[in-house]
Amino acid sequence: MEGGAYGAGKAGGAFDPHTLVRQPHTILRVVSWVFSIVVFGSIVNEGYLNTPSEGKEFCIYNRNPNACSYGVAVGVFAFLTCLLYLALDVYFPQISSVKDRKKAVLSDIGVSAFWAFLWFVGFCFLANQWQVSKPKDNPLNEGTDAARAAIAFSFFSIFTWAGQAVLAFQRYQIGADSALFSQDYMDPSQDSSMPYAPYVEPSAGPDPAGMGGTYQQPANTFDTEPQGYQSQGY
Repeated sequence: MEGGAYGAGKAGGAFDPHTLVRQPHTILRVVSWVFSIVVFGSIVNEGYLNTPSEGKEFCIYNRNPNACSYGVAVGVFAFLTCLLYLALDVYFPQISSVKDRKKAVLSDIGVSAFWAFLWFVGFCFLANQWQVSKPKDNPLNEGTDAARAAIAFSFFSIFTWAGQAVLAFQRYQIGADSALFSQDYMDPSQDSSMPYAPYVEPSAGPDPAGMGGTYQQPANTFDTEPQGYQSQGY
């Protein structure tokens, strides 16, 4: 069965890197992964300032440590989530269980939508704190480009994660209408209804029926008496 509704290749099949990198949801995951690096990297490297008159650092976003902490936390955890689901994309073609495939797609929908919401909150939070920041706190405009980059890529991340949620939902709908999530689907290697290796009688001669000497129980086994035996009356 082709896993076109979600993963690359066949269920229980081998991993195909060429098919994986062409999938839209995988491309969006990589883009989201890069955006998360830009966000938390910008804040960690240039998001904290230190003036000569003060002995401790403060957040570039209106001196609000929660703004910097939120941006770093969301960026780091989004980075890890992208890696987790990229690994799932690689492993997905090898999943033969219908329930596991369905759970994977449903989790993709929920997690992607959740992260789109977190990035929306992060964008609004950082943009608001940057807008109300006082020029006197940063007279030399240090780290302003990094602060704006974190805000911009937080905004872009809203759409990349929302796009992942939409694509996952589309895959779920396609899978619900196909054999991907069918209760009747079973990996051929695990299908108990498939015949076992045929039994060949040692003394069997040429098979006129073309069955290769396979054993078949006669249909009338219980309807006729064994040959050579005759009932005797007393």
